[in-house]
Amino acid sequence: MINGISIVSVWVLDQDSAKEFYADKLGFTVTNDIQMEGGMRWLTVRPPGSDGQELLLMDPARSMLDAETAQKLGLVTFALDDIDWDDEVRVFLEERASFSPDGLTGLEANLRFAGPETMESKIFARLTAWQNWIFQRPNAIGEEGALKRYGTGQKPVFDTRRV
Repeated sequence: MINGISIVSVWVLDQDSAKEFYADKLGFTVTNDIQMEGGMRWLTVRPPGSDGQELLLMDPARSMLDAETAQKLGLVTFALDDIDWDDEVRVFLEERASFSPDGLTGLEANLRFAGPETMESKIFARLTAWQNWIFQRPNAIGEEGALKRYGTGQKPVFDTRRV
């Protein structure tokens, strides 16, 4: 039974630049930087506050799959191109910062339900927990919350402390 994921591969065209970006700009910790046989480099970084999850920064030129092949096989969600790199990073950081901390906590709580997934567990466990937790929090229904500002064109103001 799978009970967690510890390493996720991220395709990068320049491992040194990726290492600098994740460590210096995003505050990740470099956990491994090992030169291996055949020119492969095992480079992993860990997000701030993570206990065991790591990103493996893979160079497609040194691996068995290139980014385009990995995308065609459905192994990656999207592949960034060189033309829009700065804009893609900007959007990534802005979108991540726009998530409600309550929503992230609720998502994490959703992942804690054990056992087989059934229609009953979807409705009475996950959905109920989600509605009771997320939609009753100040980040949703407060004066500057997401539900109060929905459709107004104004961004919600979130209390970013995780509860």
